[in-house]
Amino acid sequence: MTRNLLTTTALVSLVALSATQFQPNAAQAQEAEMLNEAEKLAILENTPEACRRYASYGEEDTISVTGSRIGRTQFAANSPEPAMEALAGSSPPPPAPPPPPPASTADRARISGFSSAQAMPQPRPGDINRDRYEHVEINPVHVTTEDPVSTFSIDVDTASYAVVRRHLNSCELPPQDAVRIEEMINYFDYDYDMPASMDEPFETQVSVTPNPWNPDTQLLHVGVQGYDLALEERPRANLVFLIDVSGSMNSPDKLPLAVQAMHMLVDELDREDTVSIVVYAGAAGAVLEPTQARHSRRIHQALDRLSAGGSTAGGAGLALAYDLAEQNFDEDAVNRVMLLTDGDFNVGVTNNERLEDFVERKRESGIYLSVMGFGRGNYNDAMMQTIAQAGNGVAGYIDSREEARRMLVEESFGSLFPIANDVKIQVEFNPTRVAEYRLVGYETRLLNREDFNNDAVDAGEVGSGHSVTAIYEIAGPGSDGLLVEPLRYSDNAAIAPDIAGEFAHLRIRYKQPGEDDSLLIERPIGDRDSYQQLENASSEARFSIQVAGFAQMLRGDPYIRDGYGYDEIIDYASGALGDDEYGYREQFVELVEIARYAAARDGVKVN
Repeated sequence: MTRNLLTTTALVSLVALSATQFQPNAAQAQEAEMLNEAEKLAILENTPEACRRYASYGEEDTISVTGSRIGRTQFAANSPEPAMEALAGSSPPPPAPPPPPPASTADRARISGFSSAQAMPQPRPGDINRDRYEHVEINPVHVTTEDPVSTFSIDVDTASYAVVRRHLNSCELPPQDAVRIEEMINYFDYDYDMPASMDEPFETQVSVTPNPWNPDTQLLHVGVQGYDLALEERPRANLVFLIDVSGSMNSPDKLPLAVQAMHMLVDELDREDTVSIVVYAGAAGAVLEPTQARHSRRIHQALDRLSAGGSTAGGAGLALAYDLAEQNFDEDAVNRVMLLTDGDFNVGVTNNERLEDFVERKRESGIYLSVMGFGRGNYNDAMMQTIAQAGNGVAGYIDSREEARRMLVEESFGSLFPIANDVKIQVEFNPTRVAEYRLVGYETRLLNREDFNNDAVDAGEVGSGHSVTAIYEIAGPGSDGLLVEPLRYSDNAAIAPDIAGEFAHLRIRYKQPGEDDSLLIERPIGDRDSYQQLENASSEARFSIQVAGFAQMLRGDPYIRDGYGYDEIIDYASGALGDDEYGYREQFVELVEIARYAAARDGVKVN
């Protein structure tokens, strides 16, 4: 499907352009190539705003700090970043040099053979991207008769979506390893049914729908809604801000943005909440002893005194922050270390496995961990994920003031106050209804089947009001969507008649905060949960399915059939915006449009 219709003139010129690229007597191949190139041209003729800004060497928004206030500034795409002295407010930055003169049409980068494609700015001298992301293998297809049970830990992290957005807002496709499907899906709030009380803090909403990216399979969509604490139910918070002030944080989108984020959070705290501040560079030290939020001015002043410089002893900083949290541990409060960094640990303990071991040991103390990443160029996402998962923690990425406000103001309860620990999901599939299945995402959260009932096995935490969504692609017996050759010799045990119509059985295991023994919620998934048409499912299910499809497109997953692409995602998602209070779903559609353009420009699959 092509969103933009080409004029007759454009088609004629396209045919002339393509004629020199094909050998004679290859009419069918030439026609197919012409249609493909025509679609690319149609896409490239509608350049998204973000790409126009970067392509024309226009002005790029960045963040500048004067005292404790943030403003907007603009600089040329190929000019050096403002120095930290300018950020301190001592003197205004010099005016940006004028942009280079526009290149001629012939000189512009020709992408996919079209001179109309916009050229991307070249990196500044010395720019080297050292961002680090962990590579994981995509979840495989499982045969139900051989492996009927799927078990995984929940994940309410959202870092991946913000990282993907940062890249797309720079008019570039993100690294495939930066895309974690579950974090893309769970970035959004969903209007699932709310639990009545903390006695059973989760409510489930399940649907089985047609699959938009493969008509021969179905999707089993599992939505889990956590209880939303009322203001009077909120416990106190005992927080330790652990802030990286090393030289690698000397950038407008790093330490200045981290400080501004903490200013926002302090303004949301209750008067009885407590804040301590630990910083680290070449060494670690406490710059603010435990201070109640009623004295917020002291906290704000301590934050405003921070500046960047030196190497990065992140391991020492973690140790000091946990020591401070333990010394001031409040049994009636949520005790949490909040790490703000780009993850570039280069002094002392720097190995991910040793950091993971340290955080795992500290997990038993009852102290939670939040990890918030900043910046680009040397962002260590792999380390962030490692320690967040090991420390009863959540991981986010703050790419803007708007994201800081979303995490620490709009969703402050969810970010700070857990309603359940060690939350695990297990789905048992019925082989008479589901012959094959695969879990879409959650590659780093998989558990063994026996881990589900083992309360000693760690899993993720869920904060107040958080929802969790998981999607399985399933294929019924005899379906054209089956990928695994059936066994010649198999044991097809009979299924009891009263459950033969079920697709699967859903189980959720969790611990109440502070408790050691888990509790169980379970329910069957049957025909009452099934929809013959995707449009009849809830807007929440339909939107999250499109986010999953988008993430798979960005990763280049092999399960997306031809005929489903960015255009289809835009159409489906636009019809499932729901009550988009803050405009995040509409922003998602804009990001898909940018990805569509960037993919066409780079010669990557569009549909």
